[in-house]
Amino acid sequence: MRDLLRLIAEPALAKRDDKLRAALREVTGRSKGNAKAVFLMDGSRSQSAIAKEAGIDKGNLSRLAKTLHSRGLIEANEKQPKLLVTIPTNFFESSEESNGR
Repeated sequence: MRDLLRLIAEPALAKRDDKLRAALREVTGRSKGNAKAVFLMDGSRSQSAIAKEAGIDKGNLSRLAKTLHSRGLIEANEKQPKLLVTIPTNFFESSEESNGR
């Protein structure tokens, strides 16, 4: 039920979160590893676990988390980062399509 509500509310959430989402795209860049890591930032995993699952270097993840925190995109606990903006599962795919046009 919650997923259905999120799907319906997505356009309103997207408008509210436009600036945060633009900053998230900017910080993440085109790195698929960074994108995967961002999706894993739900507050339940340590940076080590995220790095392992996303297949990226722990140092790169640490720098990503610090940058996301400085931009207000994750909670203060960088050791178990939690994204503060909601994003759809195809968030990074849609940015690649729009960049290619």
